[in-house]
Amino acid sequence: MTNTSVMARPAAPAMSPAVTAALLAAGVAAVTLAGAWYMQLVWGLQPCELCLKQRWAYYAIVPLGVVIALVARGGAPRPLLLAGLGLIVLAALGNAGLGVYHSGVEWGFWPGPTECTGPIGNLGSAGTLLDRLDSVKVVRCDEVQFRFLGLSLAGYSVLISLLIAATAGWGMSRAARAA
Repeated sequence: MTNTSVMARPAAPAMSPAVTAALLAAGVAAVTLAGAWYMQLVWGLQPCELCLKQRWAYYAIVPLGVVIALVARGGAPRPLLLAGLGLIVLAALGNAGLGVYHSGVEWGFWPGPTECTGPIGNLGSAGTLLDRLDSVKVVRCDEVQFRFLGLSLAGYSVLISLLIAATAGWGMSRAARAA
């Protein structure tokens, strides 16, 4: 005897490669930013000027990835999705280049920028100027504060950025081939 009252559930729609790539890129960028902020606020590792600049790409990739995923789920035209994923690829590759530059500065391969200084802010009156200057922590771009398995955080930023670029590039190639 068969039970006809049990109905088969329809299969869940497969997530498009553009949605998958965009969400993965946004997720990896968000986790990277969360890790950077955790190391800064909990561990006390203060970012240098180049570290802060490397965060810019992640700050752009998170909302861009979410927007691309939303419009892809809404049926946006393929050229728009490809352009959005292309922006993620460009941002991530640019960030990887900045990370390579920063790593080279850390290893002493080339000189770093002159603006690698800590924030000075309001120095107050002349009487407290020396006291305030003593309390400013200058974070140099050429001094590594943390290494893990031989790589600094700038080195890991290179790897993470390349992963994001590869993920978005995979989404682009799959979306371009989709019918």
